[in-house]
Amino acid sequence: MRAVTFNVTIPSYVIGKTLGRVTDAALYGGLSGVRFGEVPEPDLPGREWVRLDVLKAGICGSDIGNLTLESSPAMEPFGSFPAVLGHEVLARVAEVGPSVRGVEVGQRVAVDPGVSCTVRGYDRAHRCPSCEDGLPATCQRAGDEGLTEIGGRPIQRGAVVGYHASLPGGWGERMIAHQSQLHPVDDAVSDNAAVLIEPLAVGMHAVLRSRPLGSGPVLVLGSGPIALGVVWSLRAVGFEGPLIAQMKRPHEKELALALGASSVATPGDEARDALVGTGAQAYMPIVGDEVYAGGGFPLIFDCVGSGQTISQALRYATTRGRIVLLGCAAEIPKLDLTFVWARELEIKGYQCYGDESWRGETLHTFRITHDLMLETGAPLEDLVTHVFPLDQYRNALSTAADRRKTGSVKVLLDPHAT
Repeated sequence: MRAVTFNVTIPSYVIGKTLGRVTDAALYGGLSGVRFGEVPEPDLPGREWVRLDVLKAGICGSDIGNLTLESSPAMEPFGSFPAVLGHEVLARVAEVGPSVRGVEVGQRVAVDPGVSCTVRGYDRAHRCPSCEDGLPATCQRAGDEGLTEIGGRPIQRGAVVGYHASLPGGWGERMIAHQSQLHPVDDAVSDNAAVLIEPLAVGMHAVLRSRPLGSGPVLVLGSGPIALGVVWSLRAVGFEGPLIAQMKRPHEKELALALGASSVATPGDEARDALVGTGAQAYMPIVGDEVYAGGGFPLIFDCVGSGQTISQALRYATTRGRIVLLGCAAEIPKLDLTFVWARELEIKGYQCYGDESWRGETLHTFRITHDLMLETGAPLEDLVTHVFPLDQYRNALSTAADRRKTGSVKVLLDPHAT
């Protein structure tokens, strides 16, 4: 089958770091660890496994961070390579094992890319604490081989499909998955909306886990799909207070307002005005940036994770406010943490999705997200701005990486497009 793969090697790392700012070929092309071509298709490793035809797959900000070598190497031990990329996947069931329940051939499914103890071959009595709690994205066996055999060898290490040598991701024509990873999609949900279930579930998980949400105001930092998904999720679960979205570009502002933001502000003076509007008073230290007291935001979602946005969140949070980190924050030099203790702030990070408490039931975040997509009727598919054939992956990656130039929000790969 045709697929886009990524391999981590010392030569490609050195080339990417030295030439990546000069040419995309060092990041996505012939000089990089990214390749496009034929790869072997794994057989179903067990009775509860399913073969899938990929319909569409998204390009995530974390993909760009990894391919451009800007992400922290701290998570490298929890992946395996070479890997078929792609963890935001909409697929159609092509074949089911004899013990599969809950999905059938021909059905569209959203794929949870988390590699749980169950996927690794452990029975319920031997699950790790995270998997027992229904949160496989933080599976404590992610750095080890498992019991399941794929291609005649134990399933390799890895936290998610897409960075896993044994489990091809969605940037290929086909993939395999355990039945526990699959969530059926209603016919009323378009392909372009359904492929967003995974990234939207990231924001939904954080919002659900941040309840009670209070009366606001809430500030959302970021211009991408995760930030826009947080805006939608807040409204979808019933938050009715003021919701300020910090967005950079006009089309992003329009999306934020359409998904439920009360108002939008660009970084800088407009964002400062929004803070002052909460009753905050500005003070200027002898050296350094302006600081504030009084007012502020009791709940802030940072969906970027840069030094600039984390610093802003720390300064904009009210006393004993909460900061939720969803952006892939990593190594940040000279980050001033003064207000963590001076304001008694609470900082919480969230990783992906899992079992949630919702309307008196325990449901997976994907199911809640899917059902609320139908319930709210929000224009979520408008987040998709570009769709490329699989063999145009380099153009797709460049489009996703340079949002200022291309106006991209969510870029998709379609194995069936020409």
